[in-house]
Amino acid sequence: MPSTRGRLRHARAGASLLELVVVLTMLAVILAIAVPRFHQSEARRATRAAARDLALLLAAARQIAATSAGGAAVHFDADADEAVLTVERDTVRRLRLGRLHGVALGTTRDSLAFDARGLGHGAANLRITLERRTEAETLVVSRLGRVRAPAW
Repeated sequence: MPSTRGRLRHARAGASLLELVVVLTMLAVILAIAVPRFHQSEARRATRAAARDLALLLAAARQIAATSAGGAAVHFDADADEAVLTVERDTVRRLRLGRLHGVALGTTRDSLAFDARGLGHGAANLRITLERRTEAETLVVSRLGRVRAPAW
């Protein structure tokens, strides 16, 4: 009776060139589908995080204005993609949205001031847009200074 040991010893080790090409082709197809979706989800995450940070900055400005006599203001610099919270000419916080989240800042006004009651001046029609690649988030500030953000 012939032994199977000899046949097993001579079995080929490794993969053929055709098998490697098939596996690499399948891997390329999977990556072609996954990479753009990853970039899109990363852009969505960045714009949402930037919108949250900016909404928190505006809420802080409103709260500071309501508790201090001088009021507070937020200045928007679309060229530098940043928002700056000031209280009586002192910079309290500088939010560098472009550097921190990689988003571009666009606004319909260059500043928003809050009085001692927490009401916004210059808030009428203030729309703030944060963009990264194909994703965008928009914050709208009401006449009273309240921030309306999309549901996250």
